[in-house]
Amino acid sequence: MRVDEYLEHDAVGLAGLIRDGQVGAAEALDAAVARCEQVNPLLNAVVRPMYDEARRRAARPLSGPLAGVPFLLKDLFHDYEGVPTSAGCRALRDVPAPRHAEVVRRWLEAGLVPFGKTNLPEFGAKGVTEPEVFGPARNPWNPGHTPGGSSGGSAAAVAAGIVPAASANDGGGSIRIPAACCGLFGLKPGRGRVPFGPGRSEPMHGAAVNGTVTRTVRDSAALLDAVAGPEPVSPFPIAPPERPYAEEVGRGPGRLRIGFTERSPLGTPVHPEAVAAVRSAAALLEELGHDVAEAEPELDGRRLTEDFLTLWYGSMAALVDGIKAETGCGDAGFEADTLMLAAMGRAMSAADYVRGADRWNTHTAALADFHSRYDLLLTPTIAGPPVAIGRLDPPRWLRAAERLLVRTGTERVVAATGLVTEEAVTNLTATPFTLTANLTGTPAMSVPLHWTHKGLPLGVQFIAAAGGESMLFRLAAQLEEARPWSHRRPGAVPFPEHEKAQEPQAAG
Repeated sequence: MRVDEYLEHDAVGLAGLIRDGQVGAAEALDAAVARCEQVNPLLNAVVRPMYDEARRRAARPLSGPLAGVPFLLKDLFHDYEGVPTSAGCRALRDVPAPRHAEVVRRWLEAGLVPFGKTNLPEFGAKGVTEPEVFGPARNPWNPGHTPGGSSGGSAAAVAAGIVPAASANDGGGSIRIPAACCGLFGLKPGRGRVPFGPGRSEPMHGAAVNGTVTRTVRDSAALLDAVAGPEPVSPFPIAPPERPYAEEVGRGPGRLRIGFTERSPLGTPVHPEAVAAVRSAAALLEELGHDVAEAEPELDGRRLTEDFLTLWYGSMAALVDGIKAETGCGDAGFEADTLMLAAMGRAMSAADYVRGADRWNTHTAALADFHSRYDLLLTPTIAGPPVAIGRLDPPRWLRAAERLLVRTGTERVVAATGLVTEEAVTNLTATPFTLTANLTGTPAMSVPLHWTHKGLPLGVQFIAAAGGESMLFRLAAQLEEARPWSHRRPGAVPFPEHEKAQEPQAAG
């Protein structure tokens, strides 16, 4: 299979060719590896090749709905037995996983052929992918800009054609943000829809979920079908969908009530391109027969963000302390930002943590009230075009202060000042729209309907009520048909016959 032929197919299409005997799994893998070797030196999307493991797998008989399709695994939570899961952390870079994660086992059962691990920020803690241990991943549309985070390596790989789909996870927007930055479709499943075991049940009390980034809606639906459903460590089972998600693609969504807003929940500026993206999407929805109106939930965005950070601080403290105990590493195994987040978590009291978690119900109730009147909430996915590499780096003085405070054990002083929280909130002004779906546990998706005048993708977000994945797939497929995107090719990486491909145009 030639690389140009490989690039023409999504995962479902490739699986059909392999199932019909037109292409072998080994041939498809060879094309994927060739594409990776061609573009990865520029993008730094794949940070741990697994070519030998993949070739052994592709040489065996494979079964499942996606048998033989090349795939990439995000290097966070998606453990592959015998291969390190670094989580973007120096301390874990060479620690092999003892077993497959359940979601990986299900992807393998579906027949996928993983051949590498993708880049991410340390522990997935940022909306950009610039870890010290691997260096930054770059956006195929413009390598000077971020592919987003934390699933930035996966998104860059899919956008550049290394794979048609790659694994991702989302604890604060980490599926939707990179999808928005790279011109991809990214659906964050609702709480409990996809397993997280066997080593854990619900990271961040269910705010973090597993999923994928893809070029086509039908690929995301097929991949969710492959992994959805409870496991023995799931805290509670949720109702299965009425029918397979793949059957929702192409099924009419009906006339939906959609409220939209381009206002940041933090009250901070939103780039005109992000406003234009939402307004254009709203106009398209009206053309498709939906009832669209300006409306938003009565949420306290600042309070919600601070409650998210409280959870994040506590999670980082537990994670860093656990890794130190398991590996014997010291502070040198972690980035300064991570150490400070962990220190903030240790500076909190248990009562602070519980009060923050209890307020989640307030945010959930506000969104549920909105969904009693509207089927979906439409917002920008991110507050502006993908930022330049390094744009969200903390000031040097803050990095130095963080290390000093951690080293001297005086982090409670800075915790009391709120300095770190203010810096974190400042960074979150670039991605203020995604946290709501994580804290409320609702499904949400980023749809690539807009390209800026400089040719950068800028997706829009839809948030559904609990259990609304099927509705999201139906609407996404309708939007994909009305305003197709999978044919668009990023111009910063070579594509065969690229001069014949449609160049990105700014959406109206």
